[in-house]
Amino acid sequence: MNANNDVAEALKAVAQDLQTTLAQMQNVTTQLSELTITIDALSSQNPSKPVYRAIGSLLLEVEDRESLKNDLEQSMSAFQEHMDRLSAKENELREKYDSLVRAYESQ
Repeated sequence: MNANNDVAEALKAVAQDLQTTLAQMQNVTTQLSELTITIDALSSQNPSKPVYRAIGSLLLEVEDRESLKNDLEQSMSAFQEHMDRLSAKENELREKYDSLVRAYESQ
């Protein structure tokens, strides 16, 4: 019965880790979507109109749009790398969870 409790506790911990990872993945997906929309909007913005960037509580006019676009693309790349790591972690956790479920059911 003690082993059964250990497996149940491990299942609970893995389920919590999986839930946290999924929430992080949702947040990163939202960030990626926002960056995609921002890059698209920047690309379609009339070059004669000003573009502003929020820095802290200020909105500052951007003088170098190409630099801004590069910054946004670098952020997007970093978020994508983070998403890849989260996805790998999710797969590991799902495999571990499935294994623990089988161990729990076999007891």
